[in-house]
Amino acid sequence: MTVYVFDGSLDGLLTAVFDSFFLKQQPEYLLAEGEQLPLFADEPHVVHTDSEKAERVWKGLEKNLSPDGLHMITISWLSEERTLNQPLFNFICKVFRLKMKEFERNASDPDVLEVRNSCRRVLHEQLRMKQFIRFQKAKDGTYLAVVSPDHNVLPLIIDHFQDRFNDQSWLIYDAKRHYGYYYDGKAVIRVTFEDEASVPFNLENGKMDEAVLSENDKIFQDLWRTYFKAICIKERMNPRKQLSDMPRRYWKYMTEKNG
Repeated sequence: MTVYVFDGSLDGLLTAVFDSFFLKQQPEYLLAEGEQLPLFADEPHVVHTDSEKAERVWKGLEKNLSPDGLHMITISWLSEERTLNQPLFNFICKVFRLKMKEFERNASDPDVLEVRNSCRRVLHEQLRMKQFIRFQKAKDGTYLAVVSPDHNVLPLIIDHFQDRFNDQSWLIYDAKRHYGYYYDGKAVIRVTFEDEASVPFNLENGKMDEAVLSENDKIFQDLWRTYFKAICIKERMNPRKQLSDMPRRYWKYMTEKNG
């Protein structure tokens, strides 16, 4: 039983594909560092991530896949689902072995199906982020939104907010992954905080500290909650439909759900 172990990065996975063809092996398992080895496995092959090898594999994919197929790989990787590692590895290996661009659309293949479904989950999450992000305004005019999505979708939604709010500064921060994007009115910058305990907002619920929150924003938040309650018709309430449209995991950062 052949087992490959890699560092959990996309370059690492692409390097594993390179090693597989170079060593003329098809590993039964591709595991990320720290994952439990299967019983009776041989000594695992440790994949040493190599950017040059990864680049060669990616260039090969560009020749054997359509832009949609390449997009499916990069988007699915943002899911951060460990269960994706093996099917994505298998999918890429099959692309090189079969050399058929239409293979990427073969939904009857379990690896293609898993990669495609993972891609769909990420795209669905980024759509909901665009719908459910709520900004608060600081006294200095900066708008803040804290999020904690299931998948790493911030890179997919930043262009949307840059286009929509290009005349104001804002920060969208992913509390789960400890990074965010700050827009100063000219350019978007990826930011992290060395000491998250000192930031002027609560990572648990996204609320900005009263000392830095704009007075006008306090009023607008109260007005929004009042409006949200006013448009709610008790006779037409459908909790199941509401949870379907607005899953509970998003509520903690939504103004209308936090008073």
